[in-house]
Amino acid sequence: MKKASTLRDDFPILNQEVNGKPLIYLDNAATTQKPKVVIDRVSSFLSEENANIHRGVHHLSMNATKAYDQARSAVAKFINANSDNEIIFVRGATEAINLVANSFGKSLLEKGDEILVTEMEHHANIVPWQLVARETGAKVIPIAITDHGEIDLNDFESKINKRTKIASFIHVSNALGTINPAKRMIQILKAKDIPVLLDGAQAVAHQAVNVQDLGCDFYVFSSHKLFGPDGMGVLYGRNELLSKMSPYQGGGDMIEVVSFDGTTFREPPERFEAGTPNISGAIGLKEAIDYINDLGWDTIEKIESSLLKYCTEKLSSIPSLKIIGTAQKKVPVLSFTMGSAHPHDIATILDSKGIAVRAGHHCAQPLMKRLGVSATTRASLSFYNNVEEIDQLGEALEQVSKIFEN
Repeated sequence: MKKASTLRDDFPILNQEVNGKPLIYLDNAATTQKPKVVIDRVSSFLSEENANIHRGVHHLSMNATKAYDQARSAVAKFINANSDNEIIFVRGATEAINLVANSFGKSLLEKGDEILVTEMEHHANIVPWQLVARETGAKVIPIAITDHGEIDLNDFESKINKRTKIASFIHVSNALGTINPAKRMIQILKAKDIPVLLDGAQAVAHQAVNVQDLGCDFYVFSSHKLFGPDGMGVLYGRNELLSKMSPYQGGGDMIEVVSFDGTTFREPPERFEAGTPNISGAIGLKEAIDYINDLGWDTIEKIESSLLKYCTEKLSSIPSLKIIGTAQKKVPVLSFTMGSAHPHDIATILDSKGIAVRAGHHCAQPLMKRLGVSATTRASLSFYNNVEEIDQLGEALEQVSKIFEN
């Protein structure tokens, strides 16, 4: 198993300067950096193996098809799907949610039905449901959260009724780092036969995911937040549901027979993968998964737990700084405000010191409104960060505090 002290060497982008300072990358909730093995694997595919998949009988096509299919198998094993056929490759978590909302939601929902979400959702898990609700006459119902940024389980249970037809909620909050009690919530919903989509975009880089143990019907995530290429994502769906769903898009490779009298479609997963897919993206995602498996979840969770504790203590020592989101169970994401300092100003000053953070509403405007802020500054860490970087973040924020005190 790789030692934590050597992990940074695996990520070439970290070995550079920004504004004359060593890069300190603390924007991992937006996208994670890529290990060299992923970069090299994508490069080798494009330079030595590139070909379109399926139907081709020549050497390159058959090898590319094999690599693509192996990527699907790797994803299925990574999240413990029941079979490879339950894994749909899409462009990202956003497209996956839109696919379910349109191919599953539209056929399920009628006027007066309700779709449960939470107040902490990313816009990608609000807007697609609002669009479907507009077409079907259904309503999107938000579940309340506490001032600490945790699901209000009493409100959650009170919102479930005979009109509730589907629930779609975030596994881990991108803005707060909160780890939601997903398994418990799903058990409550499934006891009433309510299907569940779980948005795992922020979860998969920080903890092991077992979709069968969770009991969800759908699970979505993006490759670029899992140390893999962008433009690639995953939709897991239970086979019995996917097999009944209509295609989301039409085109090549998702058909069985096409004629002007009508068209028949292939079984999942091909039914939902119209056109030439992101072949190199899938292969890069497999390499990222292999990297994580080699590193091990015990190592990742140990490092990140220590970093979260240290960073929380460091930021809490700054008098003008207020951490937004203090859930008991979190991944290493810390959102904060600092008195009269605007989050964008804070982020700009930090950037001048080579420190990359995120500022804004984090695609979670309803959450910001609920917590009484317009925006926050967010530092999000990964296992390749270290305490020295946190110390420099703390020093920089102390300077920011002094600037806005004067």
